[in-house]
Amino acid sequence: MKILVCISKAPDTTSKIAFSDGNTKFDENGVTFIVNPYDEWYALVRALEIKESMGGNVTILSVGGADYEPIIRKALAIGADDAVRIDAPEGDSLFIAKQIAAYAKDKQFDLILCGKETINYNGSVVPGMVAELLDVPYVALATKLDVAGQTATIEREVPGGHEILEVQVPVVLSAAKGMAEQRIPNMRGIMAARTKPLEVIAGVNASNSTQVVGYSLPPAKSGCKYIDAEQAGDLIRLLSEEAKAI
Repeated sequence: MKILVCISKAPDTTSKIAFSDGNTKFDENGVTFIVNPYDEWYALVRALEIKESMGGNVTILSVGGADYEPIIRKALAIGADDAVRIDAPEGDSLFIAKQIAAYAKDKQFDLILCGKETINYNGSVVPGMVAELLDVPYVALATKLDVAGQTATIEREVPGGHEILEVQVPVVLSAAKGMAEQRIPNMRGIMAARTKPLEVIAGVNASNSTQVVGYSLPPAKSGCKYIDAEQAGDLIRLLSEEAKAI
């Protein structure tokens, strides 16, 4: 089984968020970056579980500059066999999808796994674009994946229940919570990651289809009001007069 896992970097959730260049760029100064959790915990780990049960190879793919290499090495430490970094500037979703599709089109991957979204942009669109560009089936928000021969059985949550699909590989899917359990790289994996292959290739010529007009932070949270347990009347009044306006 030949599997490609697409990973992206994301800011640690404890990072302080700020913008620069007239609020048109995310300010990365002082920000700690991690492997996007949906890519790592669900897509990558499930790919490794399938490889361990069926044999094969798991390749990691990222689109970005040299600053991506620490998170790529982290993913290699978890157990991926090799990695590719497409040396291209970060762009919008379609730009990224074109880079991934151009690399994957002649590699005959059975599975292409992505996290359902990145935690910084929450776009949830790159995997579908990759599938369209490669002209292969796509299943979004998968919570379970099993493979037998050339058939992938995929489960996902839908309003009111669960949907089970069968599709012939190759297939692209986005992984959601429930697909797998997080793995922590051990010392052996960390040491092995230092020597695993990491190929750097040039990106394809593609342009962005969107433009950032500006970013803005959400309104600051208002302070909390504490009501004495003996003042139930004040609590009722505040709930009726103020809470409903929030």
